[in-house]
Amino acid sequence: MPEHHIDSIDLKILAELQYDGRMTNHDLSEKVGLSPSPCLRRLRALESSGVIFRYVALVDPITVGLPVTAFIRVRLDQQDDRHLALFEAAVAEFPEVMECYLMTGDADYQLRILVESLGAFEDFLRQKLTRIEGVGQVTTSFALRPVVYKTALPL
Repeated sequence: MPEHHIDSIDLKILAELQYDGRMTNHDLSEKVGLSPSPCLRRLRALESSGVIFRYVALVDPITVGLPVTAFIRVRLDQQDDRHLALFEAAVAEFPEVMECYLMTGDADYQLRILVESLGAFEDFLRQKLTRIEGVGQVTTSFALRPVVYKTALPL
């Protein structure tokens, strides 16, 4: 990907698109103070350089039957490259896993998962997560409700 220097107009474009990724180029150009052609050129440059790497729809998990959010901290028996790679490849295949981070501190990984029920969580834990080679300890916390949930970066 070509390198892209981000200036203040690019930041305005990114901020607007994080708020409404479906706005027309005409509306975007008005909001950032450019005419449509230069605005579109800048947008395409942000896309081709990988600054903007995907457009998505944000879906309310509760309305689609996924009301249970669990945060899982996983400690591996061994933290060598092979076990890290095995774990990362396995969790990448689980549709329940929304996020997975390699961590410092007490846990090696932190996962955020969405499931339809506590029973589904137990199935995920017993049938998937703890069957990954090298998983030594699992600690879970359940979210009661979101207090802050953002998808836009603080530009």
